[in-house]
Amino acid sequence: MMTVYHGGYELVSVPETRTGRNTKDFGPGFYCTVTKEQAQRWARRYSRKFVSIYEVRLNTQLDIKEFKEMSEEWLDFIVACRLGKPHDYDIVEGPMADDTIFNYVQNFADGKISREAFWELAKFKRPTHQISFHTARALTTLSFVKGSVVRNEK
Repeated sequence: MMTVYHGGYELVSVPETRTGRNTKDFGPGFYCTVTKEQAQRWARRYSRKFVSIYEVRLNTQLDIKEFKEMSEEWLDFIVACRLGKPHDYDIVEGPMADDTIFNYVQNFADGKISREAFWELAKFKRPTHQISFHTARALTTLSFVKGSVVRNEK
């Protein structure tokens, strides 16, 4: 069992996958993190700011892809997802391409920088984490615990 956090503009007691936006690292899905502070940063992008908290009970029947760190496979997977190529995983977990890294990934995907240049530029300011739920089966592993309002940083 693990606890995950979802930051957004509303409390989400019943998560759902959303399709249509292919610019997310692991494709359309419901995104969470094990880092509460990161979920709060996600929420602060909106005028209304909430963090929803869930307990997760993973099971062995789910197809889960885990990236322990940034790697060539991670980069290629993100580029494929951002280009709209679907995958069959129920859940994908790994580092997040933060706002800075996002631009480098996009530049690599667009052929504006080389793979070598990407890795030279790709340095995280702080550890990042994301876990995305892509199927109805994956969403059944989430149990809503509670939500809270996020205060603006001082």
